[in-house]
Amino acid sequence: MKQLVRLFIAVFIVAGGLMYFTSYLNSSEGYSGSNTLTIYNWGDYVDPELIAEFEKESGLKVIYQTFDSNEAMMTKISQGGTTFDISIPSEYAIEKMKEDNLLLPIDHSKIPNLANIDSRFLDLSFDPDNEYSIPYFWGTVGIIYNSDLLGGKTFKSWNDLWSPDLRNQILLVDGAREVIGFGLNSLHYSLNDTNEDHLQEAKRKLGTLTPNVKAIVGDEIKMLLAQEEAAVGVVWSGDAAEIMGENDKLDYVIPEEGSNVWFDNMVIPKTARNIEGAHKFINFMLDPEHAAQNAEYVGYATPNAKARELLPEEISQDERFYPKEELTNKLEVYENLGKKMLSHYNELFLEFKMHRK
Repeated sequence: MKQLVRLFIAVFIVAGGLMYFTSYLNSSEGYSGSNTLTIYNWGDYVDPELIAEFEKESGLKVIYQTFDSNEAMMTKISQGGTTFDISIPSEYAIEKMKEDNLLLPIDHSKIPNLANIDSRFLDLSFDPDNEYSIPYFWGTVGIIYNSDLLGGKTFKSWNDLWSPDLRNQILLVDGAREVIGFGLNSLHYSLNDTNEDHLQEAKRKLGTLTPNVKAIVGDEIKMLLAQEEAAVGVVWSGDAAEIMGENDKLDYVIPEEGSNVWFDNMVIPKTARNIEGAHKFINFMLDPEHAAQNAEYVGYATPNAKARELLPEEISQDERFYPKEELTNKLEVYENLGKKMLSHYNELFLEFKMHRK
């Protein structure tokens, strides 16, 4: 009987230990409560000093996790195994998350600093009235190039990428929407085009670009361009700003045919446990001084009009990253094309990558 009691006690202790360990793992993997705030964001997409300041000001402990694509982020949130209080998806992902009932509405009365956002970035098609999302950063897709390595050559058009003297000189970001998009733009089609004839025409044209493409890469594109491993890249504007900060021989241009303008917004996922803390964080990040500090750290354009006034003029007046309205009117937001068409874009991109080999 004593042995049975000892066995029961041992099992109880082990079970209790496992419960504690599981609870610890859950808290470290994103489970949040009233004293924590779990943020799910792109890598290197917030100034760590601001996180520390928010923790001090709010009394909340921030658990910070990162994702490398909107698709990976949406999958993890939809699975529901890990709870996040804040996430920062792009516009087409926000539209998809709304359709899938993955977001909570935002209480604007708890975000007085929303008044600091430039009205151009509010009430956009992917989230009318900003019911579910609040602007964080915005930017473009364009061409970065090193004129010194190209004998003084400059760029104005997507079609300049097809120049014969650029053989093995171009790096492309590893993104289907970006690459198929500029292929379509080079033909004066919309980067959201779903016309099969247009898509096949863009695919054929991209196939003729392959002699000029040195590699299709991820985050390492920044290091490779800064270190002059290639002379030209198709990149996001914030990456361009970071690369140019490392090597001042580089320049960035938004092609004249138009391109993508993207928006990353703060949202509150449906499974959030600290909704009050999420609103506090959003309002904190919209404070002009905080938004300006974050913009200088990250390198992307801020939609916060009051913050832009606080930025150095060499940043706030740089039309490569804060383009004039006549150019932004030519830019397009990526639309949610639906699962079937998005898969088709991915297939076309994969065929392009395989053709290079």
